[in-house]
Amino acid sequence: MAATPLSRWPPRRVDALVTAVVVALGIADSWVKPSSGLLTGLPTPVIAACAAAVGLSLWWRRRRPHLVAVFVTVMHVVSFTPVALAAAMYTVGSLDRRLKVLFAYGVAGFVAGLAGLRGGLPNAGIREAAYSLAAIVGPLAVGYAVGVRRDLTAAVQARVAVLERENRLMDERARAEERAEIAREMHDVVGHRVSNMVLSAGALESGPAAGVPEAARTAELIRSDGRQALEELREILGVLSPSRVTAGEGAGVRAAVPSGPDTEELSDLVAHARERGQEVELRVNGHPEILPLPMQRALHRIVRESLTNAAKHAPGATVRVDVACRADGVHLSVANTAPTRAASSDLPSGGHGVVGLSERVALLGGTLTAGPHDGGFLLSAFIPHRREAPSRGAP
Repeated sequence: MAATPLSRWPPRRVDALVTAVVVALGIADSWVKPSSGLLTGLPTPVIAACAAAVGLSLWWRRRRPHLVAVFVTVMHVVSFTPVALAAAMYTVGSLDRRLKVLFAYGVAGFVAGLAGLRGGLPNAGIREAAYSLAAIVGPLAVGYAVGVRRDLTAAVQARVAVLERENRLMDERARAEERAEIAREMHDVVGHRVSNMVLSAGALESGPAAGVPEAARTAELIRSDGRQALEELREILGVLSPSRVTAGEGAGVRAAVPSGPDTEELSDLVAHARERGQEVELRVNGHPEILPLPMQRALHRIVRESLTNAAKHAPGATVRVDVACRADGVHLSVANTAPTRAASSDLPSGGHGVVGLSERVALLGGTLTAGPHDGGFLLSAFIPHRREAPSRGAP
């Protein structure tokens, strides 16, 4: 197993390691050589106990840096513990940015060095004074540099986080503006054309076609399809640009509340297709109305798109729709036989219907396949049950 860098350790684990090492070094140093502190004549066990106390105080160096630093400095006079003193001063330098405080500690180190030099001890000399001074001033400077670098790194990281957040907001704003532009185009072009179609069908139904039952029924179907298209357009505009819908734009288009296809609504789709001259058989096993809303809407769109495609590309064909709600999910198949007459070349087809259905089903974690089958065409889809379904289906 790869070793974890010390910088990634939790602070308390680092403190425990430093405390244990300093206590061990202090006790060992006390037994190896006599004390070189200002107070003389103390037994070695007392000096070792003082060194241990100094090391143990480092456990609180992050929470009480100044108190620990003063304690270690005072005890340094009794028991020569330069390692503990260096650790305490490093902590003060890394946590305190006040230069006057660090200067005060530097002066204290200089005074401690002079005291060690002029304290009258037989073993005190320039080396001991230099140790005392270096154990204070050096770690203070290093700790201050490390603390400043840490602050700069944190500031840079915070600035990067702000920039990333601003970039995300700009991207979201750009996407929102793009969606709003698409919504405007759809409303101004598609909505206008469909509205005119609905009005024209209504005028035809109550005018010249009133005395011809078949023409009146066709006009009513056109008007009904147009109204349904306007409702769904309104729903899509609400997804792309909610502000336009809530502001009341799109006069003549009533708000559409998303609803799922129960058996009756699927039957209405089939009945509508039959009125257009298609031969459609519907078989439903289970209860689609209890499915989550995104699954219901996907099911409705697949059936409707399949029936429309069969009407355009396979006129005269027989269509069979099978819907099965099982424990693992919804199984759907729409199959049509070979066409009995040539398809009209006047009907536009961009070839995006099946692609859009595949994307919709994929968003729900399902699969969709479509292709020729027994001289006709077969579309099969499976949408699994999911514990966390989206609150709103894709338009």
